[in-house]
Amino acid sequence: MFDVFILAPIGAFVALFFAAVLTNKIFKHDEGTAQMQEIAQAVREGAGAYLRRQYKGSATFFLVVFVILLYMSFKGYLGMFVPFAFLTGGLFSGLSGFCGMKIATHASARTANACRSSLNAGLRLAFSSGAVMGFVVVGLGLMDLCLWYFSLDWYYSSHALDVSASKSEMITSTMLTFGMGASFQALFARVGGGIFTKAADVGADLVGKVEAGIPEDDPRNPAVIADNVGDNVGDVAGMGADLYESYVGSIVATGALGVAAGFGVKGITVPMTLAAVGIFASIFGMIFVKTSEDATQKSLLQALRKGIFSASILMAVLAFFIIREVLGSENIGIYGSVITGLIAGLLIGLCTEYFTSAHYNPTKKLAGTAVTGPATIIIEGISIGMMSTMMPMLIVAAGILASFGLSGGFGAEEGSFAKGLYGIGIAAVGMLSTLGITLATDAYGPVADNAGGNAQMAGLEPKVRERTDALDSLGNTTAATGKGFAIGSAALTALALISAFKEKVAIEGGDIVLNLIDPLVLIGLFIGTMMPYVFSSLTMSAVGRAASQVVVEVRRQFKEINGLMEGKAKPDYARCVDIVTTAALKEMRMPALLAILTPIVIGLLLGINSVGGLLIGATASGFVLAVMMANSGGAWDNAKKYIEEGNYGGKGSTAHKAGVVGDTVGDPFKDTAGPSINILIKLMSMVSIVFAAFILQNTFFH
Repeated sequence: MFDVFILAPIGAFVALFFAAVLTNKIFKHDEGTAQMQEIAQAVREGAGAYLRRQYKGSATFFLVVFVILLYMSFKGYLGMFVPFAFLTGGLFSGLSGFCGMKIATHASARTANACRSSLNAGLRLAFSSGAVMGFVVVGLGLMDLCLWYFSLDWYYSSHALDVSASKSEMITSTMLTFGMGASFQALFARVGGGIFTKAADVGADLVGKVEAGIPEDDPRNPAVIADNVGDNVGDVAGMGADLYESYVGSIVATGALGVAAGFGVKGITVPMTLAAVGIFASIFGMIFVKTSEDATQKSLLQALRKGIFSASILMAVLAFFIIREVLGSENIGIYGSVITGLIAGLLIGLCTEYFTSAHYNPTKKLAGTAVTGPATIIIEGISIGMMSTMMPMLIVAAGILASFGLSGGFGAEEGSFAKGLYGIGIAAVGMLSTLGITLATDAYGPVADNAGGNAQMAGLEPKVRERTDALDSLGNTTAATGKGFAIGSAALTALALISAFKEKVAIEGGDIVLNLIDPLVLIGLFIGTMMPYVFSSLTMSAVGRAASQVVVEVRRQFKEINGLMEGKAKPDYARCVDIVTTAALKEMRMPALLAILTPIVIGLLLGINSVGGLLIGATASGFVLAVMMANSGGAWDNAKKYIEEGNYGGKGSTAHKAGVVGDTVGDPFKDTAGPSINILIKLMSMVSIVFAAFILQNTFFH
């Protein structure tokens, strides 16, 4: 019989090879004029400088946590490989974000130059750059999982275990810590990058567009390079690390649930093999992403959809044979969980598109409220965000119910409930299985945005800017749908992690009883519900403080640099980059410590049941808040662009100025606080799993 597990390392290699091929193709394109190259180089240097400083700070933190985990391993709370798994999780998460950022900063000027010849050429190049990010994430994630699995399998097969846990339990326990390392790095990348990008963006918009009345990406604006740098460190490197964490987290959590459900090594084989098959499906979907030169916004979106839908259909077909081959016909119901995850991911994306795209009534209506000023557009934008939470929540709820039931969770026989939980994990893996192409549609957006900035600053012909604006507008929609997808996958992944936490506690000899009339559970639930709001408050305030510094600096340069507004002098771009870099690295510490320490402190003070309540409360409220923030921000952004197309007075009108204010408020909503909540709810679960034994043995409530 063919061992399907071999598909996992093959899939990892194919993903990385495909990313290398795309990278080679991108570098063969011309980067344009000398001025275009100079602008691109400034963005590259700024992004590289920020990431070097961020990685230096996170390396210190990782070293401290590594020493703590090493001590806990020595004391017997953790397995001997756990500290090293933690390090590699962070290393590969950071590496995936770095690779994506690198290619994005090299592709933006090339995309602008490609748009000088045709719209389709610009789309293909920008999308290829996003695809490099997508396939690097899935390739590195699956490769590291394979390295750990096969190494641990060899070790535990060669050495007699002196514990009651099985070999499969020991393997998944260690690999879950790999996920915690990825979560830590994702938090730094998402929060730090989000603060950087939105502080620069808000500062540039408030002084440049609102006060000075100059166009977006005008080279006279001192914050324009920082704004372009932010697109890469926040929306590329940050998003890559975020979804890398969801990807590996869903796989390892589902593997642990499979072992708990009695499937043994087969329970680990299925999620890793599904991930590999998803890579092949994503490559297949790439073939369909192309458009004509006279493409409209709608046909551009359809081109990207064609690729995602094609990949999902092929994945749905191949998954059937994987489930039947590994788990047997008697467990074919678990295949329904894969389909549930795929459908849920697509539906959440479509719902997000409806509420954020200017092709639909919510955003058009929002643009209309700008006529009466900033207050009305902000009120309506918040209202749209709140209303937009209903369908994603119902979709995820239906997905949980369907995946649990189809996997046999409602059966009367022993182990049915565990199989149902495994089905929920498989749904999360199914949703993320085509991440290679799904992430490409998201990471493509910042490249198109930077391409437009490059075209504007380099003074290219208006037709080029029209083409890059078309790609950028599409990028706003795909970025919004990508955030919806990321939030939905985070919710399912977090639920799988909570289930894995319950199993981990059982392995350690404890038991979680989530009785809602137990005061300790209720306290944990209330604190967990509060956490996303406090976390968002910290990140939003950080953006406001950093943006204020940028505003003061831009005003100073406009006032003190003679000839700057006339275009006769060059602004000090580096100063704004340095301001937001310093602020982002400083401001991300408190949110990070809050996410890491809360589950440990709650566990030690109130017990393991309170931790269970904490995780459930944070996941429920975090999911809703993240959807609301992402969709409000996306709607404000596209409402502003809808006005700029000539509606309600067009650029320079009262409505446009109100639209810019709405977009400025929405920036930290959709690109800092909202996406960071994804990581918060997953990281708290990961920390709880790793520290479960320590909490059980040292809590005040036994």
